Amino acid sequence: MTGTTDPRPTAVPVPTASTSSSPRMPSASPGSWDPQDSRTWNSWADALPALGPEHTVESPESPAEAAVRLARAGVGGEYVVYERAGVWHYACGPAATVTLDAERITARCGNRSLTRPLGAAPMRQIADVLAQLPHRGWRVYGWAAFELAHLLHPDTGDTGRDPLLHLMLPTTEVALTPGTARIRTADPEHLPLMAKALAGPTGTVGEGHDDVEELLRSGAEPYQNAVTRTVADIRAGLLQKAVLSRPLPLPAHTAPDLTASYLAGRGANTPARSFLLDLGGWRAAGFSPETVVEVDGATGRVSTQPLAGTRALASHPDETARLRADLLGDPKEIHEHALSVRLAVDELAGVCRPGTVVVEEFMTVRERGSVQHLASRAAGQLGDGRGPWEAFAALFPAITATGCPKPEALRAISRYEDEPRGLYAGAVFTADDRGSLDAALVLRTVFQRDGRTWLRAGAGVMGQSTPEREWEETCEKLRSVAPHLRPGSGTAPAEPR
Repeated sequence: MTGTTDPRPTAVPVPTASTSSSPRMPSASPGSWDPQDSRTWNSWADALPALGPEHTVESPESPAEAAVRLARAGVGGEYVVYERAGVWHYACGPAATVTLDAERITARCGNRSLTRPLGAAPMRQIADVLAQLPHRGWRVYGWAAFELAHLLHPDTGDTGRDPLLHLMLPTTEVALTPGTARIRTADPEHLPLMAKALAGPTGTVGEGHDDVEELLRSGAEPYQNAVTRTVADIRAGLLQKAVLSRPLPLPAHTAPDLTASYLAGRGANTPARSFLLDLGGWRAAGFSPETVVEVDGATGRVSTQPLAGTRALASHPDETARLRADLLGDPKEIHEHALSVRLAVDELAGVCRPGTVVVEEFMTVRERGSVQHLASRAAGQLGDGRGPWEAFAALFPAITATGCPKPEALRAISRYEDEPRGLYAGAVFTADDRGSLDAALVLRTVFQRDGRTWLRAGAGVMGQSTPEREWEETCEKLRSVAPHLRPGSGTAPAEPR
């Protein structure tokens, strides 16, 4: 269920502010990007197999259930499930991959691997790599870690040594709608295996854990101390807002089955996007409340959907309505939201045609799982010569997971959070050969990596913030996921494929 209240006028042109926080690309260096360098990727993917014709087979009425059946079947190894606009996309079997870290980009296809150093515009290099794909009609699936922010905004924190962005060109793609699966594959053996998986049982989902509230409320003191220090920085004029987050490790004996947890969580959530993946060293199941960026390749429209300002959803409608009214009248929440919209407009202006950036929706209320948010949407027309990956670079990471100004907020996050965020507050996305790109913000997610399982949640810290309220907000958000975790085998999770 998605609700709106108090609609404001739409399509309001907004002038850009004089101080923008658009991404700063690294300065040019030997081997840095040049428009002519696209030729260096020539033929890297010549061995990429073409997807065959579309086959339509029967599928469960629930596309989420169908996606879980395919994920559990294990056909093709690594996979991504991505829900968008009523369609669940399932992609598996990496036929080619592109990986970016702090120093290089590596493209692999068949027996060929090509590596080049990063230059002045890493996302343009990614576009160059994909421009050399030999077939039309391709779609790429992937993720970006939060630490990619430190590459796009230099001197804001440590990028680390792990991959920052990972893309997969799949051997098989399936589009799932109620009762129907449309399959395209480069491996004919996948087709009967998928048809069999879709016709088979989903398997048990199980019950959730009994001690959810006790788990959510562990470790309050370190987070509240970090909020106190950040409030002091804001009052000292170092920044205006920072989104501080906290990890919530899950004990090994409670490690969940991600497919069952995804199915249970999707039934209880109202996400803008949802995803389930085992790709490039990460496993995750998430219910994204908002998108980082959406680019329509056919029209050139680019938009972003900042959500900032939060209250819980109560069990009784009257209490939910009271909390909604409180949210709409809270000066701290309104100020926090307005800052996010202001920065979204500035960032869009950096890649859009002059005069085209508008606020199409302002400060409505969206219900997302266990909480309700103030929500807005800003949009514009992509500028001449600009592409979807430049729009991604301009808007990543999401304002609502960092703060304002973005570089100063990133520095605050680096100071006060004890470990890298990894996939949390990064993005899961798809992109295609027509210039479209759709990136979901990775929040309300359960993660598995290196034998660990954890949740994570954050809150926007302003000068008016109190440690107790921001702590409570993280608990409210964690309730979108934690009650829906379903137990696995009772052992530590296996390594992602």
